[in-house]
Amino acid sequence: MSDAVFDAGATPARPRKTIIRRHRVLVRINHWINVAALLLMLFSGLQIFNAHPHLYWGQKSTFADPWVSMDARGDRGLTKVGGLVFDTTGVLGRSKVDGVWQTRGFPAWLTLPAQRNLAVGRNWHLFFAWVFTLNGLVYLVTGLAGRRLLRDVVPTKDDLKHIGKDIVDHARLKFPKGREAARYQVLQRLAYSAMVFIVLPLIVLTGLTMSPGLNAAFPFMLDLFGGRQSARTIHFLCMVLIVGFILVHVVMVILAGPINQLRGMITGKFAIEEEAP
Repeated sequence: MSDAVFDAGATPARPRKTIIRRHRVLVRINHWINVAALLLMLFSGLQIFNAHPHLYWGQKSTFADPWVSMDARGDRGLTKVGGLVFDTTGVLGRSKVDGVWQTRGFPAWLTLPAQRNLAVGRNWHLFFAWVFTLNGLVYLVTGLAGRRLLRDVVPTKDDLKHIGKDIVDHARLKFPKGREAARYQVLQRLAYSAMVFIVLPLIVLTGLTMSPGLNAAFPFMLDLFGGRQSARTIHFLCMVLIVGFILVHVVMVILAGPINQLRGMITGKFAIEEEAP
């Protein structure tokens, strides 16, 4: 029989917190420029959309049968998506502005500027579209040149093998600990890769396709997206995906520890818990 003594009152060693560097300076700058640019593009883009709150497929506007429509019938706001019609009074189609009911796609509190002003909305949108595009190019070029983008964001074959476990962990709100908390897991990598390599480039290209001046220089872009109206619809759908991504991202940051997550993206310092020696 062993002579080892078991101390039932022993307190288990607490994990120790270690501060590590998570995000480089350039990545943090890129991130916050993107936050500002995307928000201002969203609000000004909704102002532009309100000038004609209907979406179509193809080259021309089929006014009698839009694919998406935000309009009013009498005093009711109606939103149509395909063959479905929803009563969205007070938010979409018909909403109050300074206490007065108006027929408008998105409400005033979601547009930049709040009042109807297509010219100002376009100026804001185009200015920050170029800010966003140039900032994105810097992120891509520097990330690919240093191979950090491929290493940190693109999922590997080994990552994909663990996708089932990652789905279960996310469903249970179980977040990784230790050094694993400082790297993106497979679902995060798939989401970021889809944004960086598909959705964000697509929203830029479809935005350029809607420019008559660029159509004259690059007419193939209209054919690529199936017409100007199709490009406008794809542009809108990309916006919806980006908003959805941002909302999920913010929720995950809050659940995973907002102070630590924000500190990592502001100062680069990120706290992880490691087993005490």
